Amino acid sequence: MSGTPGTSGASGTIDVLVVDDDFMVARVHRAYVQRVPPFRVVGVAGSAGQALAAAGELRPDLVLLDLYLPDLFGLDLIPRLRTAGHDCDVMVISAAREADAVRGAVRHGVVDYLLKPFDFADLRVRLERYAVQRGRLRDTVVRGQADVDRVLARAAVPAPPALPKGMSAETAELIEAALRGADGTLSASECAALTGVSRVSARRYLEYFHTTGTAEVSLRYGVAGRPERRYRHRAADPAGVTSGGEAGA
Repeated sequence: MSGTPGTSGASGTIDVLVVDDDFMVARVHRAYVQRVPPFRVVGVAGSAGQALAAAGELRPDLVLLDLYLPDLFGLDLIPRLRTAGHDCDVMVISAAREADAVRGAVRHGVVDYLLKPFDFADLRVRLERYAVQRGRLRDTVVRGQADVDRVLARAAVPAPPALPKGMSAETAELIEAALRGADGTLSASECAALTGVSRVSARRYLEYFHTTGTAEVSLRYGVAGRPERRYRHRAADPAGVTSGGEAGA
């Protein structure tokens, strides 16, 4: 366990405890978090036992929790945190893709669930969304149902988003059809070759589908250079959990 005692919420900061048994992965996650104000990492733990001790010492606002820990399944740590009197929020960051894990996370009240592997942009958008929701919960004054609805707005089912400016419905349908028909994952270059659009356009549409939840992104690491982003269409299973994607580390 590593870290420094935090002054939770001081100067508007959001103190984070990173929990992952792979120290290299934890180092990457720590660096990502440090790049997103007002978040700061106050500690890193490699096991559930270390995380429980760190929560008592550092009093984090948010725990980034891997599920595959050496001494305990990550979700089983959450009730232990509550029993110990810690009201920190929990964001799951894991390669666990089983529907039972996702449903269990929801039952335990996690604020988000991010699948490995991911890049900085994937985590940043979730941290920023959490910061907004946290501020909304902290600052709201409940005078009636409208105030409650506003606080819980993130749980509402959004209307289908309009396409961003410069995108066409025809091209979006073409790209989505290529995703649906792909045997596995597609890179932006492969999608461009299949559809006849430019690689830049293919990447833009694929990223749009990723932000709306229609596509899932995985990273393929080569010998050198930046990892290649690959996309897979996401389809809802009977349990209401989206499926698809390649196993992550």
